[in-house]
Amino acid sequence: MRAPYPPKPTPFGKDLRPWWGLDPELTYLNHGTVGACPLPVLAAQEQLRRRIQGNPARWLLRELSDLGSPDSPPLLRQAAAQVARHLGSLGQDLVFVDNATTGVNAALRSAELRPGDEVLITDLGYGSVTLAARRICKERGADLRIAHLPVPLHSGLQALEALEAAFGPKTRLLITDHVTSETALVLPVKDISALAHRRGIQVIVDGAHAPGSFALNIPALGADWYAANLHKWAFAPLGCAILWVDPRWQARTEHPIASWGEERSFQLRFDWVGTKDPTPFLCAPEGFRFLEALGSEATWRYTSELAWSSAQQLTQRWGLPFLSERSLVGPMVSVPLPKALGQEAPDAKRLQGQLQRQGIEVPIKALAGQLWARLSLAPYCDAEDVSRFADAVESSV
Repeated sequence: MRAPYPPKPTPFGKDLRPWWGLDPELTYLNHGTVGACPLPVLAAQEQLRRRIQGNPARWLLRELSDLGSPDSPPLLRQAAAQVARHLGSLGQDLVFVDNATTGVNAALRSAELRPGDEVLITDLGYGSVTLAARRICKERGADLRIAHLPVPLHSGLQALEALEAAFGPKTRLLITDHVTSETALVLPVKDISALAHRRGIQVIVDGAHAPGSFALNIPALGADWYAANLHKWAFAPLGCAILWVDPRWQARTEHPIASWGEERSFQLRFDWVGTKDPTPFLCAPEGFRFLEALGSEATWRYTSELAWSSAQQLTQRWGLPFLSERSLVGPMVSVPLPKALGQEAPDAKRLQGQLQRQGIEVPIKALAGQLWARLSLAPYCDAEDVSRFADAVESSV
C-alpha cells in the first residue's frame, strides 16, 4: 500500500515539515546540496527493498534490465519512461546514474576530443565537474579553459556575451550549468546551446539542480548531453540521477565503468554496471508523484517567490544591492552578506561553522571579494526560517 501524501491545498512552509525526517530543531536552508527525501518516498523505497530481498536473483538478474531477458519491460526501463514524462523526454533517451557528476563523466568520456582541442567550462561550475574535465583533457591531450562569468550576474544576456567572448577557434566542447552551483542562478541554456552549436561546439549541461525546480523539457534545450540529479528537487532517494543523450550520440556514449552491458545498447550499458541497490532509480517516479501531490506548479511558485522575496528583504536589511534579474532565480538564491563578516574562504568556513552550531544549515561561499549565503528554499521552508538565519548572521558580525 502506498504511503499517504499531503492533503490539498498544500500547507507550504512549517506545516509541511513533518512529511520529511529533518531534525525539528534544525533550520534547513541547504536542500540543494544533497536533497532531503520525503518520508512517503522513503517508505516506498523500503517496501521495494523488502520485496527484492524476497528473491534477489529474480529481481536483479531477471527483472531489472534487458540483461536478464524479462517477460515484461525491464523495471529500469519502466522507471525511465515514467521519469521521462516529467522531463519532456522519451524513456529511451535517458539512463539512470548515481549522480550528476557520474553523468557528466560519461558525457566527457564520450565526446570526441583530439590533441589540441579545447574544452571550455565556467568558473561558477561544480568543482568535481571541473576536476573531471581536467582529467579528460589530460588523457586526450586537449586544453581546458575557464570562462569567467560575472559575480553578480545581472542577466542571461550577460552570461551569453561572456561565453561568446570566451569561445576560441579550437573550442570543441562546452560544459555549462543549468543552475550555477556557486551562485544558484538559472542560466539560459537553450540560448547557450544554440550559440555553441552555431560554432560547431558540442554542449554538456550539468543540470544538477534543475529537475523538480521548475518546468523542464530537456530535448528542447538543444544540449548534446544533459546530466541531472533527481535526489534534490525531484525528491527521489539519495543516489539517483539521469543522463539524457541526444540520439545522435547514444551509440558512442558509454558508462565510465565497463560491465556486462558493454557492446550492447546505450541503455543497457548504464542499466547494468554490476550488483548494487537499484531502489533509488526505481523509486524516482515516486519522488515525482510526491511533487505532483504537492502540486508541481504551486510548489514552483512558492519556492521561487520565497527565494526572490528573501533576497530582496535580506539585501535591503543589510543595505546591499541584489542585481540579478528575476528570470535567473528559482528555488535557490545566493545573497551577499555584510562586509564585516569577511571576504575570503576561511571567513566563509568560520561563519558556516558558527551557523551550524546554532542549528542553521546553509552553505557560505567566498566569491568576488565578498561572502555569500546560498539559500535553498524548499517547500518546507518559510520566511521564519530566513528571518532566523538573518538574525544569526547579524549576531556573528
